[in-house]
Parts: sequence; C-alpha cells; structure tokens
Amino acid sequence: MAEQTVVVVEDEENLLAALQYNLERDGYRVCTAIDGAKGLELIRENAPNVVILDVMLPGLNGFDMCRILRRETDVPILMLTAKGEEVDRVVGLELGADDYVTKPFSMRELLARVRALLRRPRLVKSGASPEAPHEVLRAGDLEIDLSAHTVNLRGAPVVLKPREFDLLALLVSNKGRAMTRDAVLERIWGHDYIGDTRTVDVHIRWLREKVEATPSAPKRIITIRGVGYRFLG
Repeated sequence: MAEQTVVVVEDEENLLAALQYNLERDGYRVCTAIDGAKGLELIRENAPNVVILDVMLPGLNGFDMCRILRRETDVPILMLTAKGEEVDRVVGLELGADDYVTKPFSMRELLARVRALLRRPRLVKSGASPEAPHEVLRAGDLEIDLSAHTVNLRGAPVVLKPREFDLLALLVSNKGRAMTRDAVLERIWGHDYIGDTRTVDVHIRWLREKVEATPSAPKRIITIRGVGYRFLG
C-alpha cells in the first residue's frame, strides 16, 4: 500500500515535534507547518490523506483554514482545540471538519482517530466511468444522483459538502425507516469512529438548512426522540 501523507499544522513546537515523531513511527509521511498560510500551501502541494489542524494559529486560524479547504478538497480534517468547549467543536464540524481532539490528549487516541479517518467508508465512489449508468434516488421533488454526486431540489442544484451528501443519500435510501445515531455514525463515519453522536446532530441540522423549506419545522428529516432520525420525503 502506498505511503499515506499527513499534514500537521500546529504552532506549539513541542507538540508539533511529538505529533511528527509518533505519526512517522506509525508509518506516515508527515509534513508540518506552524502557521495557517504555510499549512495551506503544504496541503495544496502534497494532497495529503489526512490534515491535523490546530484551531488557534497565528494569522490564518484553523477555522478559516477549514473553511477554505472545504471549498477545495474532501481531505479528512482532524481539529485540535485547547478550550474543550462545545461551541468550538460545533463550529469546527459545521465548517466541515471530520473530527476533533481536545488538548491535552493521549497520542494513542489521536493515532486511533487518524486511522479511523483513513478507513472511513464512503457511500459514493469517485471516478465512475462515463458509460456507467447513473444511480438516482428520488423523494418527491428531491433528486440525488449517486454517480454524478449531485443533488437537485425542485429542479435547482443544492450544494452539499461530501459528508452531507453521504448522510442525505443514506437517509433517502432508507426512507421511512428509523435510523439511530449510532447506525448513522457507523455507516458514515466508520465503526471505529471515536467521536460522540452529537456529530450526527450537527450534520443533520446543517443538512436541514439546505433541503427543508422551514429548517426549524422539518418535514423531510424528522427527529425521533431518544432514537435518531427518519426521512419522510
């Protein structure tokens, strides 16, 4: 298997050195930067398999980097936060981060999270041949083309981030069935994902803002209290 690359952007030099040492010992090629601008340059040059991104960076901070990266790539992003406050985790997830770790953390946990991101399942495979028939899911005025990776609502395109697309496709393909948060986590984030089920809630809220006429009173993606969610159409 080809060597996998991890870009680490962290301005605390002792922690950066420890991360580089442990990731390299785990078999990864590691590129490092201590500020957001250099980190962005490294990511664009190296097309890494995973990005580890500190929130508090000089100049271009981690949130700004995450926002920029999500316009350019689907690379898995693991964010590091020193505050441990829920608002920071939610903001990171809403900007498109895949996971977060609160400082201080154990290196074993971080490595496990990196491995989980690298093994994450995807519902849609890229690079389908032009001759392959398109798989299309339909629910009323909502149309999801799995092969083209596009979504249309009432004939107009809906722009979704890759994880949002996978989540919507999962819900629509199980229309009418209750999906527990744990089941969604396993299918979208992987069975060895270490984060909690609030990740699902954040992405559901974000998805509702794009496919519901009134996100605060959803008609398509319904909450089943104490269980999870059901897609009704």
